[in-house]
Amino acid sequence: MSVAARENARWRSVCERDGSARGAFVYAVRTTGVYCSPGCATRRPRRENVLFYDAPRNAELAGYRPCRRCHPHRTPPHVDAVTRACRALREAEEEPGLARLARDAGLSPGYFQRLFKKQIGLSPKEYARAVRRERLRDRLGGAGCVSDAIYAAGYGSASRAYADKSASLSLYRRGAKGEVIFHAVADTSLGEILVAMTERGVCLVEFLDSREREAALRRRFPLARLEAADARQAAWVGAVVAYVDGDGAAANGALPLEIRGTAFQEKVWRALREIPAGETRSYGELARRIGRPTSARAVGAACGANPIAVVIPCHRVVGASGALTGYRWGVARKEALLERERGAGGQK
Repeated sequence: MSVAARENARWRSVCERDGSARGAFVYAVRTTGVYCSPGCATRRPRRENVLFYDAPRNAELAGYRPCRRCHPHRTPPHVDAVTRACRALREAEEEPGLARLARDAGLSPGYFQRLFKKQIGLSPKEYARAVRRERLRDRLGGAGCVSDAIYAAGYGSASRAYADKSASLSLYRRGAKGEVIFHAVADTSLGEILVAMTERGVCLVEFLDSREREAALRRRFPLARLEAADARQAAWVGAVVAYVDGDGAAANGALPLEIRGTAFQEKVWRALREIPAGETRSYGELARRIGRPTSARAVGAACGANPIAVVIPCHRVVGASGALTGYRWGVARKEALLERERGAGGQK
């Protein structure tokens, strides 16, 4: 196998979070200075920032440090059993259940579930779902039709793929091809906001003025058809403004969201919405809240990837000291949002 072919195969393993490739190689990310095992559940890096090494020692000699989530330099217990389970979840025509995976590993279901999640970062079911999503994302751009991509990705039927809301079929098409994105710019007390929506809900909220709207939409949805918001979407825009301006009664229950991320990102975003208005949590506290106490940095990355400002309230996450750390839409806005929420008695 040529060097290029080997690296392409390794990159596919990284994209598919192929835990069965653990031990065969590690990959390092230039922008973070960290190296990981191929099954690591961290956010997928950009290909141009990735280097491959045959062994952890080689990555460390090059100046990279081991990931604190997947511990690529350690040999975890029953690693072969978890490796076989990952392979089975990727290759089986019908997803094997937890009982079968545990039986094949010679372990109890409860212990196997905990072991798998500790090593891979996801439960077996979450891992299987993530593999299907990744395959669907990759195939939607090139498939002759959506149904071809659905079956090739491993869904047993089209209805199962559409029922898997996290698949977000049309938005995963390359450049949102075939999708209609409705949009509007609205004034708030903290500046103009851009709101983008599908027919199913809000998919983007950013603090941008009207001059930046076209470029922002084309950057995120280059192949979508863009249309001005109609009367129904105008009500959603009004609900977003209510969130920003602190009118929780007007916003509550009025806003469907069309937002998709990795299983980990979605878990973080759900936890963010559970933080009471006016209160804050540190990244470490949020990591513990979702059952991933060593993943504070990954929680921060998930907050930074949040595309829906204020409605998914990443402004309620602060540093361990309580200091207002960086905020994608400006620390001054973060401070203003928190002060407003506290002034309203935390009612939002």
